[in-house]
Amino acid sequence: MVFEWPLVGLLVAAVLYALGRRPRDSARRDVCFYSGLLVIVAAIDSPVDRYADRLFWVHMVQHVLLTMVAPPLILLGRPWPRSVRAIPLTARRVIARSLHACRALAAPLVAFVLFNGVLLAWHLPALFDLTLRNEAVHDLEHALFFVTALLFWTHLTPTSRRPRLGAARRVAYGVGAILVSWVLAVVLGFASHPLYGHYAALAHRPGGLSALADQQLAAGIMWVPASIPFTIAVLVAAYDVLEPSKKAAVPDLRPRET
Repeated sequence: MVFEWPLVGLLVAAVLYALGRRPRDSARRDVCFYSGLLVIVAAIDSPVDRYADRLFWVHMVQHVLLTMVAPPLILLGRPWPRSVRAIPLTARRVIARSLHACRALAAPLVAFVLFNGVLLAWHLPALFDLTLRNEAVHDLEHALFFVTALLFWTHLTPTSRRPRLGAARRVAYGVGAILVSWVLAVVLGFASHPLYGHYAALAHRPGGLSALADQQLAAGIMWVPASIPFTIAVLVAAYDVLEPSKKAAVPDLRPRET
């Protein structure tokens, strides 16, 4: 039986996360992490992947799953400290040095530019059509989507007590990402002709959609469903902005010691 390398990687991640579990670890984090892995499986090894080269809107769903659904779920599972518990100490040191060498890529501004730049670049017609002709390039596209999304979502869904970005900056961070995704949606939705030669050349499409209608439906997915995770994160950050003022407005009615 031959496994595709992404599925092997997901299996290894699931095993390490399970081996690193301690009794005090939250079951909700387990649900988030394993749900994130299942979302990736749904994106790359399900009917979503099989129909992605025949329907552009399904391909857009695939991209949304890999960039806007799976990464925040995995990060909410707080995988980093837990997964390395099952790794030998020597290997941990190698991983730590590698991550330290790449720390510049994790800076908030760099992560924002990488994530949104990769998202827009791969939707350029020449690159997008290339991914549909070359499986290796397609795998590279998905890998870059996911890795840069992890870097980006690390700042939008902070899981530490001292996040790198404060709540107000997280609001701006998330709103900025929403605007970038809307730019892509507007370009796709208001184009007067199909932008991608692969889909335009198809003689038939499931459901009888025209190439332009397929593209407009993909734009709608990028406009609304893709914005939902961003909006949730922005609202959570906005609540964090308002929460201190709420606490300050509530008088302390506890009896004072004399």
